[in-house]
Amino acid sequence: MDPFEKRRLGKSGVEISSFGFGGAPLGELFTRVSDADAEATLQAAWDEGIRYYDTAPWYGRGQSEHRLGRFLYRQPREEFVLSTKVGRILKAPRHPERFDTGFWTGGLHFDHVFDYSYDGIMRAYEDCLQRLGMNRIDLLVIHDLDLRHHAADAKVAAYLAQLATTGWRALDELKTAGLIRGIGAGINEEGMIPRFLDLVDLDFFLLALRYTLMDHDTLDVELPYCQRRDVGLVIGAVFSSGITATGPVPGAKYDYADATPEALEKVRRIKAVCERHEVALPAAALQFPFGHPCVASVIPGGFEPAHIRANLDHMRATIPADFWAELRHEKLIRADAPVPGDNA
Repeated sequence: MDPFEKRRLGKSGVEISSFGFGGAPLGELFTRVSDADAEATLQAAWDEGIRYYDTAPWYGRGQSEHRLGRFLYRQPREEFVLSTKVGRILKAPRHPERFDTGFWTGGLHFDHVFDYSYDGIMRAYEDCLQRLGMNRIDLLVIHDLDLRHHAADAKVAAYLAQLATTGWRALDELKTAGLIRGIGAGINEEGMIPRFLDLVDLDFFLLALRYTLMDHDTLDVELPYCQRRDVGLVIGAVFSSGITATGPVPGAKYDYADATPEALEKVRRIKAVCERHEVALPAAALQFPFGHPCVASVIPGGFEPAHIRANLDHMRATIPADFWAELRHEKLIRADAPVPGDNA
């Protein structure tokens, strides 16, 4: 599979490469990353030909945007596509001496508030420009408006209403003015795609965790909905938080937490099939989503140059049809899951 094949991202008309760079690890997700390692990783990505980069204010509470921006502002702007996210505003903590980075191993010391209003989205957009050192962003993504981050459905509904009544106007104005080229939503939870598409006219989703080698129940309702509406998909967390990159090792991560015994056993079984067909487990994880016609790109991250080079090798690997057939037969992927080559 060609990692740099250009694919149209839904209705946006923006063309992005099949393989992009996800910026969450540069915000120190699970692992501390030095500035030198972040710079070396980004340099390796650029040198290898990667020209689609995704980040967010939430990744390391601004750290990922700063690191990515410091690197990309030195590159020719017309050569790359950049996406970042809105929905959170970063603020100085009221009690810096007691600051807890929480979800992030490191990162910067900023609190955040959710805000999907007109003013909130415009403020978040301008803040992103400053952190990135860029005067334009190609793709702007509504971030984390789902139950994972807001717990109660009533709160999700309230934020969706805020988006629909005022926030969407900000996004539409930015796109109409040519300041952004496409509007997406980044989500982690099943059930959110129809709620978004019944409310606003999105170009694409950045879908984390819910369409991977490990989990593709979104095939029932959500991905068919995207197909009917010509909505593109970028697949984040393509390694399911790490387990299909590392394999079932001690400390393996799945769904942003330590892997459950059930997840470890499933990956052991998938790995056994991989070994029978001489397919690397990460190659299977990276290439699986491309069986679906809505998928435009996968965006694994990395925090050292070797990660970039290894992932590109896995994208280029040839995977035989018999491998996918055995995964179906063993019920390790769904019988109706489209796989690369189905429509060749």
